[in-house]
Amino acid sequence: MLDDFLVRAALGGTGVALAAAPLGCFVVWRRMAYFGDATAHAAILGVALSLVLSTSLFAGVLAVSLLMALAVSLLSGRGYAMDTLLGVTAHAALAFGLVAVSFVSGVRIDLMGYLVGDILAVSRQDLAIIWGGALMVLGLLSWRWPALLTSTLNPDLAHAAGMDPKREQLVLTLSLALVVAVAIKVVGVLLIAALLVIPAATARPFSRTPERMAIAAAAVGIFSANGGLMAAYRFDTPTGPTIVCVTTLLFLCASLASACRFRSRSARSDH
Repeated sequence: MLDDFLVRAALGGTGVALAAAPLGCFVVWRRMAYFGDATAHAAILGVALSLVLSTSLFAGVLAVSLLMALAVSLLSGRGYAMDTLLGVTAHAALAFGLVAVSFVSGVRIDLMGYLVGDILAVSRQDLAIIWGGALMVLGLLSWRWPALLTSTLNPDLAHAAGMDPKREQLVLTLSLALVVAVAIKVVGVLLIAALLVIPAATARPFSRTPERMAIAAAAVGIFSANGGLMAAYRFDTPTGPTIVCVTTLLFLCASLASACRFRSRSARSDH
């Protein structure tokens, strides 16, 4: 079954969507959308370093993404605003990465493949990395879910309950770095943040509890990954951007449905 490249692509997209969905909910709740962009931009530097050092792409991207997440988490609240730190590290890492790639000679580099992804080229080894990383993230989130949720909704209450919000933020940022590292093959550096944020934003108006929002976001992400894959195969379009287009269309439909439901409720309350 895994000899079929479409099956491998579908399994890869599903694995990334499962891991990205609950993390995307925290990104939306904490208003950390730019963190995903910053970590993804830093991944280009990891690509360059892996080529220079002849190591695996996943190891290079994961190392740089983790360093980026650690640096931002440790420096935040120490004289610099979070958005300032993210802006500096994101653009600096992207610029250094693109310059470093230009110095790599003797290696054919498909830079567009790294920027927008190439899900149709997912191999068995990539599948093992994607699903291994996804299961690790889901296990970590299941273990830390109550503490992460309390720290996100009310840091003062978390302190009173003996929790450390800074530690929970570090857990979250390291999980985001891991998802970026495993997702680079599926949607690419430029679109990883979209797969984190848009499914969670789509699920939010129809979810009454955080857990339901995470499950609904996972469903939206899986449908988008597989629907976008089929659309890209049918219309011969780039796969990563097509997946994000499908996710965006679902978000627009959900926003329209939410607006209609709000108007209907307002009309009933007026009568």
